[in-house]
Amino acid sequence: MKRKSMSKTLSGLLVAALMFTVLGVQAISTQQNAMSKQSDGTYVVNTSTLCKVKGYRSTTPLKIYIKNDKVEKIEALKNQETPKYFTRVKQEMLNKWNGKTVKKAVKLKVNGVTGATMSSDALKKNVKAGLEYYQTHK
Repeated sequence: MKRKSMSKTLSGLLVAALMFTVLGVQAISTQQNAMSKQSDGTYVVNTSTLCKVKGYRSTTPLKIYIKNDKVEKIEALKNQETPKYFTRVKQEMLNKWNGKTVKKAVKLKVNGVTGATMSSDALKKNVKAGLEYYQTHK
């Protein structure tokens, strides 16, 4: 009787280990698609799979364009944030990193938009995650 119980336990552990391995590989391969390099040397980091930080209503994914180790521009991708507030966040915040070296941009302290604190914080976390990913994987 002990043998069957032990066998079931080992089988369960084996299945769990296999699932963890498969899921781990999937997560890695998903993140590998997070950055691409354009023909002109510009890196584009898509934070959709890197950072699932939720703003007020949804995640706030971005595309970060980096050329010669400087942030060229940051674009907000489709999200479910309240348009009235998120438009202000985009207008007042996204250009703050432009022209900065990645090293300086990662450390940059950008003020959020009053009335859109959660969206602002999510955007800042996405920028940081994208820039750190670039630094590690370029």
